[in-house]
Amino acid sequence: MTYQEVLQSARGQMGPCKVCPVCDGRGCRNTVPGPGAKGVGDVAIRNYSAWQNIRVNMDTLCASGAPDTRLELFGHSYRIPVFAGPVGAVQLHYGSKYDDPAYNDILVSACRDSGILAFTGDGTNPAVMVAACKAIKAADGFGIPTVKPWDAGTIAEKMEMVRDCGAFAVAMDIDAAGLPFLKNLNPPAGSKTVEELAQIISDAKVPFIVKGIMTARGAEKAVQAGASAIVVSNHGGRVLDQTPATAEVLPEIVDAVAGRCAVLVDGGIRSGVDVFKALAMGATAVLIARPFVTAVYGGAADGVKALVDKLEGELSDTMSMCGAHNLAEISRDMVRL
Repeated sequence: MTYQEVLQSARGQMGPCKVCPVCDGRGCRNTVPGPGAKGVGDVAIRNYSAWQNIRVNMDTLCASGAPDTRLELFGHSYRIPVFAGPVGAVQLHYGSKYDDPAYNDILVSACRDSGILAFTGDGTNPAVMVAACKAIKAADGFGIPTVKPWDAGTIAEKMEMVRDCGAFAVAMDIDAAGLPFLKNLNPPAGSKTVEELAQIISDAKVPFIVKGIMTARGAEKAVQAGASAIVVSNHGGRVLDQTPATAEVLPEIVDAVAGRCAVLVDGGIRSGVDVFKALAMGATAVLIARPFVTAVYGGAADGVKALVDKLEGELSDTMSMCGAHNLAEISRDMVRL
């Protein structure tokens, strides 16, 4: 199954998502529920455009040979430095073909079989996290549950599930504090102080990834709280208009972290060339979310494989043309910002 066949198969099955030829945020804009944003949706468009405005520098005066695209992180090896990003409430946002348990069952195992790892989402229904952890446990812990920034008691309950499923790391999308459907809960999900986050990380007992960092100051606070990794993310442009694109802030955040934790990035990354650009700017790896939803809806496990194969081929070709034989050789001078 090719990725184009996946797209064709997914069309008409994903609720308000139009399965655009290029997932650049223009077709969905302010569709919530749906894949868009709570505002006008300018940030999802900006995320995609910012990566396209960065150019790669070709250099073929180098030794030939197939590039090594493998990444080592958290004691595991991955085929490419790409993870499937967390998505929750798929029925609400993408249509009735799958509910969260069915989606996670496909995504987690298909990503593992394709040599990468999936982050799973969380939701207002407690069964979402239960099903996500069940899927990760069935994959021998090869997945990263993502917990929303709930109140302390709810977080403690969810962390117990995380430990039970054997996941080797856990994430929290702190930027989910801006999602409108979380604000009306009792108690609502919300932002955390450094002290609150430090306590959550201490109690987790596994490496902790803080997703939703968009400033050097925020990165410093996450490191101070004990994060093992951060994800430079504006929640796919869904939670606040007028923010910068992730590509625009990534270099300054990488410089501020200075190697004290891994730096991942998401937001508008759609190709292996984009992955290369992120790595050249200092990212350890990237997360891609919406295209993996399309892959599952359009082809289930075969769709996930088609997407991973596509990304690997594009990344490998870019590395070859820019003179990088492995990920460690990708450097900032290989892109033009």
